[in-house]
Amino acid sequence: MCEALLHLAISCCKIVGWQPYYLGNFMAWRTIALIGIIPCLIQFFGLFFIPESPRWLAREGGDEECKVVLQKLRGKEANVMKETREIMICVDATANVSMGSLFKKKYTRQLTIGVGLMLLQQLSGSAGISYYAGSIFELAGFPSRIGMTVLSLVVVPKAILGLILVERWGRRPLLMVSALGLCLSCIFLALSFGLKGVPGFVNFTPTMAFIGVLTFNMMFAAGLGALPWIIMSEIFPMDMKAVAGSLVAITNWFTGWIVSYCFNFMLIWSQSGTFSIFAMISGLTILFAWCLVPETRGLSLEEIQLPHAILS
Repeated sequence: MCEALLHLAISCCKIVGWQPYYLGNFMAWRTIALIGIIPCLIQFFGLFFIPESPRWLAREGGDEECKVVLQKLRGKEANVMKETREIMICVDATANVSMGSLFKKKYTRQLTIGVGLMLLQQLSGSAGISYYAGSIFELAGFPSRIGMTVLSLVVVPKAILGLILVERWGRRPLLMVSALGLCLSCIFLALSFGLKGVPGFVNFTPTMAFIGVLTFNMMFAAGLGALPWIIMSEIFPMDMKAVAGSLVAITNWFTGWIVSYCFNFMLIWSQSGTFSIFAMISGLTILFAWCLVPETRGLSLEEIQLPHAILS
């Protein structure tokens, strides 16, 4: 759901992003830029209505406050005593957990899967292709405005479809299908730029590039965009979730920044070569998921963490 809403927000931003072409005729650019403050203000005032985290309250010694907030979140009729006790036990267990604890031998596979998926997610080129989609369309000779319009309209339904399929197909199969889609999309993009100057293909390559970018974004939204975060939250034990989440988030955003920074320089170097590299990385993602990623669909967190479970 988070991924679907994220793509909805991105789509809205892309659509609003065209408005300077029209609003610029009768509004100053500063006024248009200030419009972006409105969502920030809504979020700021909305924060005052968000209840404090029960887990944080328990960690700070507010046992009764923890129970009150849980009751508010679960409803007046819900019995929150059991959940409150579980939170208190979990807080006591995680009191002395540090980042160094994550690198113990018993967490090697979980750490490899969590960090590996985040690296492969970003090294697939998702951030660069998303940020520079308009430039890719222009380089390919496809109308940028049309391309961005279609792109903004299709990624949200595809993300919702991924939300449905993840519980029907399972994490691992959907992850592999998504990575396969990214691989084929990048191959298609590499071919579109490689054949750009070849007689007989000039009229087809812009459409090929459009199909490649569109398919890439759809397949990413359906699987690889959200699944690494879902899998990460399931494979780590409760006492390691906080430090593990911090590490994989840092890995994800730092790698995304590197790809975004280098993407334009890579396009200048070789457009066809750039997408060939991303195709190979997406191919490695399929192999990584096949060999290492467990299927956790239908299993509780306790079942995943059992000594004889799939992560052993």
